[in-house]
Amino acid sequence: MKLYPLYFTVIMAVVLSCASGPVDVPDDMPPTKIIQRAQEATDVNKYKAAIQYYRILRERYGNVYEYLCTAEYEIAFIQYKQKKYFEARQGFESLLSLYKAEGGEILPQQFKVLAEKVLAVIIEKGY
Repeated sequence: MKLYPLYFTVIMAVVLSCASGPVDVPDDMPPTKIIQRAQEATDVNKYKAAIQYYRILRERYGNVYEYLCTAEYEIAFIQYKQKKYFEARQGFESLLSLYKAEGGEILPQQFKVLAEKVLAVIIEKGY
């Protein structure tokens, strides 16, 4: 009995279940709902979808400091969770540069504290 068709079917099912296309975000979706969807995607390890949501948040609401920092931090943290340390480090350093710029003191401080902690771990790992 040949099991090749069965193996092929199983492999294709796994591959297709991991694939994620573009996320659907209506133009009038509020930022809190975009964040909720991103968090839901992250909770089930759909990192590509989560990053897409955070990028849309940044594009649409990046002029609001809370949303900009949320998007930047979460994208970098997802990359960290994926062990993409180089990309994560760049993301955290980019976020922290916002805090060093003029006016950075008005940004939400929780993202600065979290970014510094995770960045220290990345640096300790040698990335």
